[in-house]
Amino acid sequence: RISWISDIIVVVSPENIETMKSIIEKYGHKRVTVVKGGITRHRSIFNGLKVFAENEFSNHLLQKPEVVIIHDAVRPFVEEDILSKVVIAAKEHGAAGAIRPLVSTVIASAADGCLDHSLERARYRASEMPQAFLFDIIYEAYQQCTDYDLDYGTECLHLALKYCKTNAKLVEGTADLWKVTYKRDLYAAESIIKDNLSQQVCVITDVKEAVAQVAFLLHDSLKSQIKVEAISVSLSNNDSHLQNIFSGQCYNFVCINDKKYAIQETQQLADMLEKSNVPLLYPVVLISVHLDVSENISFSIGMEELARIKKFAREVKKKNILVYGLLIQYK
Repeated sequence: RISWISDIIVVVSPENIETMKSIIEKYGHKRVTVVKGGITRHRSIFNGLKVFAENEFSNHLLQKPEVVIIHDAVRPFVEEDILSKVVIAAKEHGAAGAIRPLVSTVIASAADGCLDHSLERARYRASEMPQAFLFDIIYEAYQQCTDYDLDYGTECLHLALKYCKTNAKLVEGTADLWKVTYKRDLYAAESIIKDNLSQQVCVITDVKEAVAQVAFLLHDSLKSQIKVEAISVSLSNNDSHLQNIFSGQCYNFVCINDKKYAIQETQQLADMLEKSNVPLLYPVVLISVHLDVSENISFSIGMEELARIKKFAREVKKKNILVYGLLIQYK
């Protein structure tokens, strides 16, 4: 999703390489190279850097970058803004890393298990990821590392300082750089993702005046609470505006029409979503609204339509698409 990043190197443990490759293939990720990790953090990072310099770590050498960003998967909520800031700082200073204020005081214990001393919290910061380096600096630092560094070290910025005399620029990071460490953190991460996905909805109608009016009234009532976009399109024309919304990874859609068989529109939308590049990691919600404004309302026709929607919903649920039907009868 960030076009100025040319290559993405994913370093994983040997037993998970095939799983990672299947994930990349399933969700159509591009520019990604999978590399076997080492037994420690630094050995894994070093293996990732070698794909730009040593043939044995890749089928073909990738073009050496000017700047390399190092990030870890346990901090899943990294924004483009902080990536850009550390890259710009690294180009100027040779190395840069995100930091955050300490939330607890750090203390040292004596040999007898009692308090020895504590650090003045205001003077210290927590080192976070992402970190960025001029490639030649960080690669040279790893080449000079001792086995002790590779086996017990954790701080990449320290290696650049120790072996290349490069003082890293520290960049204030945002609160979303927190680390998924414990099992409970997985639930927190999932909640954040679901909350973000629920903050955007696309309301789709055809171009008929009565139906479009309902859509824009819905838009007005929702816009103060969430990001909402209302568009009048013909799904059969494969509208480019709609494709842009898909690429923006919107996961919630309300499809309003007054056609007798509204489910056909919803099926078309589901087909378009499947063919788009939206990774279905999380459920897509499609709400099919059939606006019946005919003079002679037939309740049996409505039930037939809803039964058809329920059947379709069971089928696409297997693909992580949740379909709901709403019949509005208005005389």
